[in-house]
Order: sequence, then C-alpha cells, then structure tokens
Amino acid sequence: MLLQADDAGKPLGAALPMLRDAIDRHLIACGGIVFRGFSVDGPDAFRTFAASFGHPLLSYEFGSTPRSQVTAGVYTSTEYPPHQHIPLHNEQAYTRDWPMKIWFYCMQPALEGGETPIADSRAIYRDMPQTIRDRFAEKGVMYVRNYGSGLDVGWQQVFGTDSKAEVETYCAMHEIECEWKDDGELRTRQVCQGTARHPVTGEWVWFNQAHLFHISNLEPEVRESLLDIVDDEMDLPRNVFYGDGSPIDDETLTVVRNVLDTHKIVFPWQAGDVAMLDNMLAAHAREPFKGPRRVIVAMAEPNRKS
Repeated sequence: MLLQADDAGKPLGAALPMLRDAIDRHLIACGGIVFRGFSVDGPDAFRTFAASFGHPLLSYEFGSTPRSQVTAGVYTSTEYPPHQHIPLHNEQAYTRDWPMKIWFYCMQPALEGGETPIADSRAIYRDMPQTIRDRFAEKGVMYVRNYGSGLDVGWQQVFGTDSKAEVETYCAMHEIECEWKDDGELRTRQVCQGTARHPVTGEWVWFNQAHLFHISNLEPEVRESLLDIVDDEMDLPRNVFYGDGSPIDDETLTVVRNVLDTHKIVFPWQAGDVAMLDNMLAAHAREPFKGPRRVIVAMAEPNRKS
C-alpha cells in the first residue's frame, strides 16, 4: 500500500495524526505501507516517527546478521556485501521473540538495485504444499548456531556482552540451549515455530527462517569449503533441522524458496521513503545493488511465542 503525501515535503511525523486511521486499516489488510513524498529529517526524525506508534523501539538482541547502531533504537540494515541477495524472511522468525512492527527508511537509494522486496506471509502459508506446511507446523524448527571462530558473528556481538554468565542467563530466559565448546566459543540450539498465528487477525502465516539457515542456502563452493573445515554439520556456523533434530532435505527447501519467490513484490526505493511492515504479515528481502546505499531500520512491539 502506497500513501503519497498530498503536500510534498510535509514532515512525516506531523502528518501522522491524519494518517493514523488509514494506517490502522491498511497495515492489517496489506501487511505493509510505503510513505512517499513526505520529509524525514534524518535518523532522529525517523526514530521519533517509529516510536510514535506507542511502543518503545527494540534493541537488536540475539541478531543473526551484522548491523551497526545509528541512534537509539535505529540500526543499519544488514551489512552484507552489495553483490549478495538476502532472501525473503520475517525479522527474527528464527527466535521465539520477534518484533511485530518494523520500519525501513531509505536515506539514499542505490544507483542500481538495492530494493527491499516484500511478500504476503499469509499467501505464502496458503500456497505452501500441505505436506510441507504440516511438517513444519507439527515439528517446528531447530536452529543451531556456532559463533565466532572467524566464520560467523562472534557471541560477544550477538549478545552485546563479554560475560559468559550474562549469555547463560539470557539463554535460560529465552529457552535457548547453550554450551561452551573446548575452544571457548559458543553453540546454541533453539526450537522455534515453523508457522504462527497472528495475534490480531487470527490468520496463519509461514514464519521461520529454515531456508536462510540451512546449508543449502550457501553457494556450492562455500558449502564444500565449510564442510571441509568442520567435523560435522552440527559444527557449521549456522544450520537448521526439524524441531525433533531430524534433517530437512534440500528438495523441501527448494520448494519453500520457490513459493516465497512466487509472492515477491519488488518496488524501487526513492530517497525519503519509509516502509512500515507488520512483521508477521509481510516478509522482506534485499536485492543486490551497485553504488552507495543507505537504508536504516527500527523495530518495536515485541511478541513472544508461548
């Protein structure tokens, strides 16, 4: 859904009272809204706008990708190299705690590419073959992560602390199994949802990141190199299994990726655009790009799966 400014350059924050009814109607119906033609005067104004929906902005806890804090509650989008494609996913669907709302602010669109595609998670759920959908719903998904060792983000960055005791406390509170390996690095396991039900609409959505964490997401040469380095697949920087520990085969995730791609909607960023997504109803991605690009992110309204 595109909400275009009637008065070009009007500050987005000042327009919010007039837009709120439309936002309330369309966000649930469409899953996402793009605000275009308004002025947003930098990261602080973006932060104020996102926070004005009534929930404190969230810190990026237990993150899976590198980001940098821009200002309180505002972060860079995932800092992967420009040539890499980031597949569709719902933010932090690899956890049992996730933000219900996420905002993107395009300060500088790329010269080429760099779009943030979106997709309807309800439609993805409906179109997923029933055998796959039922298996993920019944078994859940186990995410296994091995931090650091020069292969992935270090546990200190992920948990925001150098204290092993604090990591253990966080994991205990969030139902994450953790173990310290002989080299001092950390391994975690967490069983999470494969599908989820939206707390407001009651609709079921496809809600996991199995296709991102699975080894089949890697380029073949990277996959072979990593398997030469580690003792077994449980030692990979990240991998995923069904919740009972049984393997997810490559063919299943090929089908999953095909369904996701079928629903991908790509729109070009314009400088000053702000996109607001219901994080359960809409997945997002990132296209490869050339030239400078600056898109920053804020998240709010935590939801915990019981």
